[in-house]
Amino acid sequence: MSIKNQYKIIEFKELGDERGNLVVIEGDGVDIPFDIKRAFYIYGSDSTVVRGQHANRETEFLLVNVSGSSKVKIDNGKESVIVELNKPRMGLYIPAMLWKDMYDFSADSVLLVLASRHYDEHEYIRDYQDYLRIIDENGAK
Repeated sequence: MSIKNQYKIIEFKELGDERGNLVVIEGDGVDIPFDIKRAFYIYGSDSTVVRGQHANRETEFLLVNVSGSSKVKIDNGKESVIVELNKPRMGLYIPAMLWKDMYDFSADSVLLVLASRHYDEHEYIRDYQDYLRIIDENGAK
């Protein structure tokens, strides 16, 4: 399967008036295809820092740069694509078993991450060669 069919860019509705803007993200299939179990955000990184560098066996993610910008490289072991997150209403849905690197953070970047599962170190694959071996053995897309 082509990597372009594995991830999804989601544009959320931007509500607002003279008081400012409001973006709502609802889980459980309303806006994103999972129920949100965990949320965290990354800030204070600079353009030289690379975060992520892992795949997850079961966890799905939604990434939103609520301030500033960053880039995300998504890799399925055969292809990779780079997505720039630069609008607070733009989300990047990443299903399980895709490798991800977040990098090129702007000075004002705040990257919000919503996850489908609570943190479990055992479901992380942190070595790229292990990741390639696992997807080859499992016939993952």
